[in-house]
Amino acid sequence: MFRRTKIVATLGPASSDAGLLARLIDAGVNVFRLNFSHGSTDDHRAVAARVREQADAQARNVAILADLQGPKIRIARFRDGPVMLEPGQPFTIDTALDKDAGDSGQVGTDYAGLADDCRAGDTLLLNDGLLALSVENVAGSRVECRVLVGGELSNNKGINRQGGGLNAQALTDKDREDIKLAASLEVDFLALSFPRHADDIHQARALYREAGGHGDMVAKIERAEAVADPAVLDDIILAADGVMVARGDLAVEIGDAELVGVQKHIIRRARALDRFVITATQMMESMIHSPQPTRAEVSDVANAVLDGTDAVMLSAETAVGDYPVATVQAMDRIILGAERTYQSRPSEDRPEQGMSHNDEAIARAAMHVANHLSGVKAIIAMTETGTTPRLMSRVRSGMPIFAFTPDPRTRRRVAIYRGVEPQHFEMASDPGQVNREAADQLQRLGLVEDGDRLILTKGDAVRVGGGTNTLKIITVGEAGD
Repeated sequence: MFRRTKIVATLGPASSDAGLLARLIDAGVNVFRLNFSHGSTDDHRAVAARVREQADAQARNVAILADLQGPKIRIARFRDGPVMLEPGQPFTIDTALDKDAGDSGQVGTDYAGLADDCRAGDTLLLNDGLLALSVENVAGSRVECRVLVGGELSNNKGINRQGGGLNAQALTDKDREDIKLAASLEVDFLALSFPRHADDIHQARALYREAGGHGDMVAKIERAEAVADPAVLDDIILAADGVMVARGDLAVEIGDAELVGVQKHIIRRARALDRFVITATQMMESMIHSPQPTRAEVSDVANAVLDGTDAVMLSAETAVGDYPVATVQAMDRIILGAERTYQSRPSEDRPEQGMSHNDEAIARAAMHVANHLSGVKAIIAMTETGTTPRLMSRVRSGMPIFAFTPDPRTRRRVAIYRGVEPQHFEMASDPGQVNREAADQLQRLGLVEDGDRLILTKGDAVRVGGGTNTLKIITVGEAGD
């Protein structure tokens, strides 16, 4: 069965050597994530090169996503190791405290603006929401709190304010340097952490293009401000090429009870606005140390698939877990099971949505025909930039979409789109020859047979992006002009 939903796997100590990379690609990874929060420049260069080598060895189109660290707001460090906070005790976060002078009553922070952003009555959440502090007073550099939910607190744990509102800029000095690194590595996607509004995406894209980067921009949705106003969320989605539902920090800021509904809304809006979407964080968390997922994790992955996500992402499971290959294999199995249900649903033709470009009209028409004409086995989109197959992939269908392109960058880019399978194809100048060779290529791969119908889209001009203006219905074995 053709797997439509893609798998993103985070690289780390458990998954960076050549042998494991080869096994992960064989297990079904479509995109590898470089987490710039960890590792050195040399580490990232070396592992990116190994990914390319192993993908080439298997003749697979595997993309690389570079994930910027962003302004992760953290406490500083404790002088004598972790401390235990008890409910009801006072505890202060002091922006002026020496970074290594923390104790059971106070700790510093790497965010100088914390006192300016906090007010009495706020709730601060530490260590991904496991500990909670109530702000009682702000005095100069000191945010004086009382512990609501206690527990062990160790160095460099994250700080969130419930409901959002910590105003750190989306791009740090480290991010600006890492953007240059991402451009030099020729990554296929660059993910921006903690964007507050569309301008953050525009700024990051401008810096990335200035550095020579050609990859697509991914906005990580993880701030309460990004989802509080539907217009702000839509603007962020439209400013990016795709979005990531980064459920860790997002859940901390908006609360667990709101997360599922917000996740579904983000997926729905991304599809409606013709952007791809990745669902991330703790999808198979138990498999860091277990060879089998829990039933809850199976349901979590399956529900993201049923909602229409383009990709599901593994983080620590493949970066530091004990079973990285088994985790990818389990995710592949769960996706396929969920897609059998997804594909039995009615198609989405979205007749209410207007169109303004030729390639959009052709893409929508192709999917309408594919979903209603009997005997159609596949769609072939001749593409330079990947735009037409991306637009096709926004419409629900069980039909495989093959993106035929000579450009390796485009083949890697479309590898993340739901239902799209990239294929290397050199365009012939004769239209009839193009049709025959395209059908023959799928037949040689055993994907179609004589008598099957194919839908083929292309443009009149060769090697010109955005020029798709033709839709043809051809029959395998009879393909001609």
